[in-house]
Amino acid sequence: MSRPVVLCITAGDTGGIGPEIVLKAVCRFKWPRAIRLVIAGSIPILQEEARKLRLPRLPVWVQGEPMPPGQAVLWDPVPFPVLKQYPGVIRVDAARAAAAWIHAAAFGCMDGRFDGMVTAPISKEGLNRAGINVPGHTELLAELTHTRKYAMMLLDGPLRVVLATRHLPLAQVPRELTLAGIVSAGELAAESISWLGGGIKPLAVCGLNPHAGDGGVLGHEEKRIIIPAIRALRRKGIHAIGPLPADAVFSKAVKGEYGAVLAMYHDQGLGPFKTVAFESGVNLTLGLPIVRTSPDHGTAFDIAGKGIANSLSMVNAIKLAGRLAAKPNPWRVQ
Repeated sequence: MSRPVVLCITAGDTGGIGPEIVLKAVCRFKWPRAIRLVIAGSIPILQEEARKLRLPRLPVWVQGEPMPPGQAVLWDPVPFPVLKQYPGVIRVDAARAAAAWIHAAAFGCMDGRFDGMVTAPISKEGLNRAGINVPGHTELLAELTHTRKYAMMLLDGPLRVVLATRHLPLAQVPRELTLAGIVSAGELAAESISWLGGGIKPLAVCGLNPHAGDGGVLGHEEKRIIIPAIRALRRKGIHAIGPLPADAVFSKAVKGEYGAVLAMYHDQGLGPFKTVAFESGVNLTLGLPIVRTSPDHGTAFDIAGKGIANSLSMVNAIKLAGRLAAKPNPWRVQ
């Protein structure tokens, strides 16, 4: 890509640490000239946050006008004149604003104004109170981009974890786990390995039960669903191995022995992942026709407004989005 990569960063829920980590990441890290950053959010809130953090005052971009000089600009695509910042408080107006900024960034990516988007954390409870009935960013962006086949990947260095199911109560996981769902997530994981530069390493597929079912002694999902799914992936030419006991697979994954790990449910994958990458991990949505990354943490309402949030995960999310935006997206229809 001969021109700079332009990334849109949404500020997230203003009651959380989103504005803080976005501004810290953008202003305190030395970004290469090949990347331009557009922060989508409330201009007054972002400017006040920058003042409190003693960060530079960034120029404001108004859509339809030339982008001001400089590496980063502020942009409020859908102004909310009465929006105020209430650190640590879940509010309907903040949730609606966060959703509006996500919409604007996604549509900007789809129409070519932006080459990728990075999203600061939102409150799922806030979205629910606002009547926005989606479990989170992943499902909302799939809906906005008309994507039917998608998955969540968490990554940090050689550790890459894809989820076969996402935000479900644990009791629902066995009912929702299907052969088709595992195959779909496995295919996306395999396609992402080459996009990320993972070489020809295998896809490690976890079992659902302790000891991967122990031959049926500890559960039948492995024999009934997971093993047939692995066979289906292999027939598609994917080097899938397993089912592997989830209590052992991650020690090898952090050493780079696998291209990715396919976990069966949220905490099976994210528990080990966040143990080693809590402040540095990145969330990448697979299957979208646009590039979307985010920090691998939530709104952290408990520390919002204190100026102590760590922006490393946001920095890494921006880095990854910039790298992937400069490469062909395997799911973008040309």
